[in-house]
Amino acid sequence: MSDLKATINAAMIDCMKAGRKVDLGVIRLIQAGIKQREVDERITLTDEQVLALLDKMVRQRRDAIQQFSAAGRSDLVSKEEHEIVVIQQFMPKSLDKAEIDGLITAAIASVKPQSIRDMAKVMAVLKPQLQGRADMGMVSQQVKDILNTMAS
Repeated sequence: MSDLKATINAAMIDCMKAGRKVDLGVIRLIQAGIKQREVDERITLTDEQVLALLDKMVRQRRDAIQQFSAAGRSDLVSKEEHEIVVIQQFMPKSLDKAEIDGLITAAIASVKPQSIRDMAKVMAVLKPQLQGRADMGMVSQQVKDILNTMAS
């Protein structure tokens, strides 16, 4: 069992002992997602793959928050925000803007892109470094903006 899956399992046991039913439900959702992917693909997920799954779960909840906010459902917004907090406890510490900018600059320097068509190469360098530590959609947009200004 990977370290991250063991940590999630231990957190589930702690929630059961403490009677934290809401947190327990979120952790069970995480475990169900892991198990479903392992069964579907007939693999055992590594820590990196579990992080990618957690990152996807956080993104889904952020999208739901936007939709619930637009619909005026503050009760569901708070539920989704709490789920994000629980999921993020298993993810590495988020990077600040300066750290992300530094990694983007280093990736662009190492890849030496000629145009926007080389964006995938830059993102391939960045993804392992930033997965679960930054919003990849925002990073992608930032890289696109930089490459567009380079082409001009």
